[in-house]
Amino acid sequence: MTNITGKVALITGASSGIGAATALKLAATGVKVGLAARRTDKLEILKREIAEKGGDALVIEMDVVDTASVEAGVNKLVDAYGSIDVLFNNAGLMPLSDIDALKTDEWQRMVDVNVKGLLNTTAAVLPQMIKQHAGHIFNTSSIAGRKVFKGLSVYCATKHAVTAFSDGLRMEVGQKHNIRVTCIQPGAVATELYDQITDPGYRQQMDDLAKQMTFLQGADIADTILFALQAPDHVNVAELFVLPVEQAW
Repeated sequence: MTNITGKVALITGASSGIGAATALKLAATGVKVGLAARRTDKLEILKREIAEKGGDALVIEMDVVDTASVEAGVNKLVDAYGSIDVLFNNAGLMPLSDIDALKTDEWQRMVDVNVKGLLNTTAAVLPQMIKQHAGHIFNTSSIAGRKVFKGLSVYCATKHAVTAFSDGLRMEVGQKHNIRVTCIQPGAVATELYDQITDPGYRQQMDDLAKQMTFLQGADIADTILFALQAPDHVNVAELFVLPVEQAW
């Protein structure tokens, strides 16, 4: 098992859900955590919670769509802690709608955050990891990165892109630069993702679904990340497909 105490992690989308749960979990194991998101008020609350439990965290105001913001955030973390050992590309959006509703602004935003944002943070962190000749990159895909669902066509397209990029990244930087890559593919998780659904029909579907099964919690995904992160140095857990027991599809 790899000892991760004293390692430095950058988590995007850290203000809620899976990102916040992972920050708490990693900090509890001795990882220094860079909390990145646009909502710094929520990050400050999370930082205080981590500090009260004896952990170490740094608040980073970051918009993953803005390359200057990403680079500034990465530099702030390196300046504070001297390295970046873990990157968790977790920021994402999921506003469901039918294609013929033509909510093209939502399409563009999903592509910008889910795909381009992930590329921006990866590009900003990779030089540091290459310099260290060590690192671990986690990318949040989804069950929607393996299957396609009505109402999620554009979201599925973005998450399929994340899955493909993760596998290619692993092949290119694993042996060459000693950087592990893990693609996390959750099923239904209780997060703020559903609050972004503007289509009332699909929003109701998600609310109904939550009554039919026990959704995963952010902490469940954090546990899978910890498992992959603590794997022996020669082991790369490339994919983790994590579903509620009651989720058949």
